[in-house]
Amino acid sequence: IHFLCSEVAFGYKGLQIQLFYAAGNLSTLFKVKYTSKVTETFDCVEADDVEGKIREIIPAGFTCNTDDFISLLEKEANFKPFGTLLHTYTVHSEEAGELTYQIHKADVTCPGFREYHERLQTFLMWFIETASFIDADDDRWDFFLVFEKYNKDGETLYATVGYMTVYNYYVYPDKTRPRVSQMLILPPFQGEGHGAQLLEAVHRFYCSLPKVQDITAEDPSENYVKLRDYVLVKLCQGLPSFAADKLHLGFSADMIKEAQDKLKINKKHARRVYEILRLRATDMSDEDKAREYRLEVKKRLFGPYRKNQRELAKMRKCLRPEELVSHMSQMDTQTQHEELEKSYQDVVEDYRRIIERLASQA
Repeated sequence: IHFLCSEVAFGYKGLQIQLFYAAGNLSTLFKVKYTSKVTETFDCVEADDVEGKIREIIPAGFTCNTDDFISLLEKEANFKPFGTLLHTYTVHSEEAGELTYQIHKADVTCPGFREYHERLQTFLMWFIETASFIDADDDRWDFFLVFEKYNKDGETLYATVGYMTVYNYYVYPDKTRPRVSQMLILPPFQGEGHGAQLLEAVHRFYCSLPKVQDITAEDPSENYVKLRDYVLVKLCQGLPSFAADKLHLGFSADMIKEAQDKLKINKKHARRVYEILRLRATDMSDEDKAREYRLEVKKRLFGPYRKNQRELAKMRKCLRPEELVSHMSQMDTQTQHEELEKSYQDVVEDYRRIIERLASQA
């Protein structure tokens, strides 16, 4: 994998930062190249310490020598995935035919995993803007790894595809709440369905554990929410409480209970699953049915606005008139209706994409 520097670095001409990772154990080659560089002696300024900043991120053990790196590549056949195999699946490629992938669960007790993870998590810095490293020594972390399994020169090799970290929070009195912290599928493998395979495998793993209450995510991105919606709908569509003939009756206590008990899905996420499945089961060309659906979704979306109205009522009792006017202008009814309609349209657009994806995978 070859990275070019995209940030602004002062003091260089033709600057190129190269990081090559071995596909399996992620042994690293690091080089900094440039055609010219300013110097304190002749230019009276100092160039940015690009090499030093990269060295702060990549763990010790990398090489700067190409020949040494090539010798490490020759040992790739010795690399085997860490931990326990959870799931195997195939993806069809027009160029390579059927490709095989494996999802493994690992933890810091696996020999060599701690060092591997130190190299693995550097990818977060290259591809996720707000990323930060975790304390992998905390035994409440679970790690889920995706590998491509392939043959080369008669040997079976493995390439790192992506991974997920999950932290197991304690819930009184005797439960845990696994929270997804980080998830990354490396760019060469994105768009092939690996994220959905990984999230579903992780969800099924935790569903098998009685001590788990529900599964959440830490500060989820928009793309993660869409992925989660797809996976949870796929899991829930076979549950009796989410059957097509029950969806038009509304979001029910049975749906909440069954999603929680069988799939460790909390009420908030179960509600989104219900809305997606109800949209799929609704003839939106029928004005009455479409209106019923629209009102059902808007009722949920209106929650924050209702909260604002309650807060406004409290404000009337304690704010000066000029302060109240400024707050009331923020909560203009016409604006609320416009925002609500836009939120509804955005939600339905996202839901339709999920329904299309489900249909294409059926």
